[in-house]
Amino acid sequence: MMSRHAQAGRLEAIGLREARRADMQFVDSAVVTDSGLADDHGRPGKRAVTLIQAEHLPVIAALVGHGVTASDLRRNLVISGINLAALRKGAVRIGDVVLTVEGPCPPCSRMDEVLGHGGYNAVRGHGGWYASVAQPGTLRIGDGVTAG
Repeated sequence: MMSRHAQAGRLEAIGLREARRADMQFVDSAVVTDSGLADDHGRPGKRAVTLIQAEHLPVIAALVGHGVTASDLRRNLVISGINLAALRKGAVRIGDVVLTVEGPCPPCSRMDEVLGHGGYNAVRGHGGWYASVAQPGTLRIGDGVTAG
């Protein structure tokens, strides 16, 4: 049961940041190297790429009482249609790229700055996942997302 998913997911958005506090720039495609997304300031290793479940954005918005965007949460990839939590410690294929979902992204204190009072707690449990790169390649909006 743990390896079965109701459907494949979909890559909805790709966000890059050229520096730590820089604005997110959304692109239609991105090259993924062994150390993460090209043109992103991210860090190599277990936290090379960050992902967020698209379905969690309205949950966070409901908890803070106003709209929330993928840019607010500063995650690289927005995924819909497949439960990322079910892929923890496993491989996820997005197009021709394979990532290993390493662990959950805890919120940072900046969430109160960006989302307002209570933003930090609203994101807890919904902040996404960080992943390492198992197989580099190119990501494109609309790519399918599957286990393995």
